[in-house]
Amino acid sequence: MKNTILVTGATGHVGKAAVEAVTAKGFRVKAACRHPDKIPAARDVQPVRLDYSDPASLDGALAGVTRVFLVAPPLDPEAPGKLKPVIEKAKALHMEHIVLVSAMGVDQDERAPLRIIEHAVMDSGVHWTILRPTFFMENFSTGFVAPMIKEQSGIFLAAGSGKTSFISAKDVAAVAASAFADQLFGKVHTLTGPNALDHEEVARIVSSVVGREIRYHTLSEEAMLQGAREAGVPESAVRYMAVLYAAVRAGYTAQVTDDVKRVTGKDPTTFEAFARANKDAWK
Repeated sequence: MKNTILVTGATGHVGKAAVEAVTAKGFRVKAACRHPDKIPAARDVQPVRLDYSDPASLDGALAGVTRVFLVAPPLDPEAPGKLKPVIEKAKALHMEHIVLVSAMGVDQDERAPLRIIEHAVMDSGVHWTILRPTFFMENFSTGFVAPMIKEQSGIFLAAGSGKTSFISAKDVAAVAASAFADQLFGKVHTLTGPNALDHEEVARIVSSVVGREIRYHTLSEEAMLQGAREAGVPESAVRYMAVLYAAVRAGYTAQVTDDVKRVTGKDPTTFEAFARANKDAWK
């Protein structure tokens, strides 16, 4: 199984895209998640079970692997404890490369869960690449914002008027695939879309694509968090959301970089193009 990459979180936004991107580069993939039966059969893709609460599943997932694409469970403050055994096992097995999906701005807080994971990867002795994307465009099409748009013709968030340089998960995956193929060791890439938009602008773009008015409703932080609680989001994840959207309101997510193009040679996806490609999600 030479040149096989373990892709964790293979049913998530970026994990699913990474499976496609790295196989297109000629790698084979072990696509890992808790329920591998959800992963469709494909050439050069082997679904495998990986449950962080079951150490035995880690041994099976990493068997025969030479590289790891590592994605933390979303909004999980306990992620360091879950991912450190993966990193330690990768070191013990003499893996060639770990590509970690972190997040924009985590280097500003040494206590942030993703920053703790970054340090674990960097200190592992395994060649590494760190990707720090901003918020995913897919949050609007298949993520938690999608039902708001489809069912209520609105976006209800405590983002204020802050701008975000939204990125498509496919662009993050393309950078990861290039990092593996070109051995971009020891590199940190902050990944953004081509421009920064506030949620009023996002709503206008989606409106123009779906042919009906989509409105952005600015919520107070407490109203947004209470809504998340009522939707069954765990309290630890609710607190994580509070930190993320405080950063949006403060303007910290408006940074735009050219890292996607520098690594892949291609411009990142615009939100307009993303919306046109995903308009069926909001019908």
